[in-house]
Amino acid sequence: MHPLRRQRLITLIVIFLAISLSAILVVKGLSKNLNLFYTPTDLINAKDIEGKKIRAGGMVIKGSILKSLDSLQVEFKVTDFQNSLTVKYEGVLPDLFSEEAGVVVQGSLDEEGVLQAQEVLAKHDENYMPPEVAKTLKKDDS
Repeated sequence: MHPLRRQRLITLIVIFLAISLSAILVVKGLSKNLNLFYTPTDLINAKDIEGKKIRAGGMVIKGSILKSLDSLQVEFKVTDFQNSLTVKYEGVLPDLFSEEAGVVVQGSLDEEGVLQAQEVLAKHDENYMPPEVAKTLKKDDS
């Protein structure tokens, strides 16, 4: 084989190996930090998910919010309109959190099937506007 061809072939092989190694490292790194989104039905059917950090979401069931009188503990149920999931959380809830509103919770399932949440995120529709902006626009219209 001609020395120039051999050098080009070795260069191409090195580049291919470098790109492959980079792709493997990126995929491996992303898979460790990936939080999948589950519905209550998905969680009921899932196996070996207990104790793993997950995200679950759905609508808060009307009348299911139970707040503790002496702490920041709250318990509520989330539904996907097929099944429901009990969520326990300790902390300050977002301003948009309410009954019959969309919510995403991040935490882990305990042995009883209750999601012990570390974070609660309230979802809003595309028409949502922060109260401060709404007040400003109302003043401008007057």
